[in-house]
Amino acid sequence: MAESFGTDPAGYDRARPEYPAELVARIVGDRTAPAVLDIGCGTGIAGRQFQAAGGTVLGVEPDARMAGHARAHGLPVEVATFEDWQPNGRTFDVLIAAQSWHWVDPVAGLRKAAGVLRPGGRFALFGHVFEPPAEIARPFAEAYRRVVPDSPFGQGSGRRPVEVYQAGYAKIAESLRESGGFHDVEQWRFDWQRDYTRDEWLALLPTTGGIAPLRPEQRAEILAAVGAAIDTVGGGFTMEYVTLAATAVRD
Repeated sequence: MAESFGTDPAGYDRARPEYPAELVARIVGDRTAPAVLDIGCGTGIAGRQFQAAGGTVLGVEPDARMAGHARAHGLPVEVATFEDWQPNGRTFDVLIAAQSWHWVDPVAGLRKAAGVLRPGGRFALFGHVFEPPAEIARPFAEAYRRVVPDSPFGQGSGRRPVEVYQAGYAKIAESLRESGGFHDVEQWRFDWQRDYTRDEWLALLPTTGGIAPLRPEQRAEILAAVGAAIDTVGGGFTMEYVTLAATAVRD
């Protein structure tokens, strides 16, 4: 699944939403021109936002295709998993992992993060909750069960409550506390909205983990069902986004 996101990096970059400006500002804080390490930077969506906020950003990304797209749009990237990446004495004021920390070994990852983050630096792991309205989620789940009957992605109504995601970030926060290298451990939540047309949502779905690895004919059947559902509600809908974060300061 992790390797499937790089099949269309340009499409991924176009379809995926940015992160709330308030989140970026809160992570940067009062730091002037912070050195930022973007772990699993993908195509550079978050990294470019931190560049715009005044940071000097370096990305680490295991997929060379995603890294190439990020470089083409102005983000320096070194191709490696975070666990294997060699800092060579470099340290940073801010470490971020945008929608990517679940791909990192949690024990080795925290150990490395503590080693490259300067004292007083902030470590922030964050991501979006992708849960569309029930009128869109239900037909998605039904189609997914037909196409991939044994997959967990098609279970239930197709919508998971935000509390499920919050519990995951609570576990990350607890691991930061238990690591002994961080203090001021917090969980943040940002609620916001974005309107989607039919075509915009159907462009985003193939960038998600449940759709990206599927065969073209499987993907087409699911997207057709979702497209028909969006047509029945007027050709578009408002997505109630939640962006969650777990963050801490280096001892």
